[in-house]
Amino acid sequence: MKHKTTSSPTSTTGSTRPSGSARKERADGAASSTTLKPDPSPRGGKKATRPRSTSTGKAVASPKAPKTVVSTEKITPASRDGRLKVLFVASEVAPFRKTGGLADVAGALPRSLRQRGIDVRVVMPLYQGIPWHSLEKLEGTLSVPMYHGVDRAGVRLGTLPGSDVPIYFIEYNRFFDRPHLYGPPGQAYPDNLERFSFFSRACLELCKTIGFIPDVIHANDWQTALVPVYVNTVEWSKPLHGAGTLFTIHNLAYQGNFESGALFITGLGRDHYNQYEFEHFGDMNLMKAAIRHSNLLSTVSPTYAREVQTGAYGFGLDGELASRNGDLRGVLNGIDTHEWNPAADPLIVAPFSVDDISNKAVCKATLQAQLGLPVRADVPIFGVVGRLTAQKGFDVLAHALDQILSWDLQMVLLGNGDDDAEHFFSYMAARRGDKFRAHIGFDEGLAHRIEAGADFFMMPSRFEPCGLNQMYSQRYGTLPIVRGTGGLLDTVSNYDQATGNGTGFIFWDLTPGAIADSVGWALSTYCQRPDHIAMMRKRAMQQDFSWDRAAEAYEHLYLDAYQVRRKHPFGSKPQG
Repeated sequence: MKHKTTSSPTSTTGSTRPSGSARKERADGAASSTTLKPDPSPRGGKKATRPRSTSTGKAVASPKAPKTVVSTEKITPASRDGRLKVLFVASEVAPFRKTGGLADVAGALPRSLRQRGIDVRVVMPLYQGIPWHSLEKLEGTLSVPMYHGVDRAGVRLGTLPGSDVPIYFIEYNRFFDRPHLYGPPGQAYPDNLERFSFFSRACLELCKTIGFIPDVIHANDWQTALVPVYVNTVEWSKPLHGAGTLFTIHNLAYQGNFESGALFITGLGRDHYNQYEFEHFGDMNLMKAAIRHSNLLSTVSPTYAREVQTGAYGFGLDGELASRNGDLRGVLNGIDTHEWNPAADPLIVAPFSVDDISNKAVCKATLQAQLGLPVRADVPIFGVVGRLTAQKGFDVLAHALDQILSWDLQMVLLGNGDDDAEHFFSYMAARRGDKFRAHIGFDEGLAHRIEAGADFFMMPSRFEPCGLNQMYSQRYGTLPIVRGTGGLLDTVSNYDQATGNGTGFIFWDLTPGAIADSVGWALSTYCQRPDHIAMMRKRAMQQDFSWDRAAEAYEHLYLDAYQVRRKHPFGSKPQG
């Protein structure tokens, strides 16, 4: 595709939120009264031809919006030094707000991308609970076209901790000044479609307003699934239409399903409700539309990329993903190796490393004493940290617990989730407090102390797109016991009893018997082959789970997405 873009000489818009509480006043309508108006047309670009797409819908024109007013000192031009420009769009970013692994990726990956010389900018909503006063309030307002007209949003600017990566916060109190990101536990806000349609459009309007026309846009999960759709429709023949699009699926179980009659909320015409875009078994499916419209697709581990193309793990989208097999890649997530570093972890009682692991025994004794377990060096501790949900297999673990606790071992559990699971594990802790302790809720410090003090770590997941705790565990010399699925298979090497090779224990059937057998296998190895345990610990602690590896893989994906969209490699001139 022949296409050349240059950035518009426009500047940043700003927040209308006054200083003070997040709930005192709202930013969903007030406009600023600065004087500079942006040039609405980028200079020097050719019109884009239609990119390869399976969409059969017609382009939908964007509602005409009033020009955003900005102040001259806030102009942030896009880099013109030949660097790859990437817009990273996510509904949650650690450490600002987090409900799952997506936030960890969004908070860490862009930092590693910047270290590789990529001009990456991050965008997320400004939720309640984010430290407003630590962010720069930009002047003016951002005009966001919606199905009913134009809404006005504020923008605040910060940086990802430990880096100079800019992160822009879309400020619209009516949608985002709420106690939960997506809804109360077990529920969803009824206006989630409107909330994230607005956010997706706002991200693209922000690019035009700050003069940052990305080479690639990286959208993540259903909350931003409309971004690649909008690039192919409302941005038709405009500069953003030249951006390659990558859509990453972090968890296919959550797809953004809504009733078919709600399509109008996206601002797209009814003709987009068809089998090639949004229609999916009679409902509207945002993730399906993203799969159809994005140049490239990725998941968060190679095994999960293969699994989602099967009926067992595809949640109804396996056919769609299999049809794009050639465009689907699996990139294993990394972990923050600075935060999860036993040699310098301020949350554990005594540091240790692969060269001197002796203080792990001190961490174990401290954990036992803190949780009220008998302080015994001769029995192994099995740790569990996670969401107490069916996805994580805790319902099956519950049926295996009586058998497990009949053996000479200890188990500690930290997590929250389903009410039934919380009540059951609390009951078991009260009944078998000599061997089993449960902390319902979440405690970051305790999570670190469990990783440092436990001998084994259990993850009996039904499915696991990537998983992080099994990587944290290996950093701390705690051997994971995992079911063979998703990213768990990509990060844990199964124990070989003949040689002592491996970094953990893998089982395949999700049954109480299989879980108990695997715990028994680990227990017997701990008691009868301590030299193998020592070898496995050292090997596990030497694994490279850093984001540097993942960032390199994503850079290649971005370059491929750019070439798919533009029909020529990044940095070269189009032919013809």
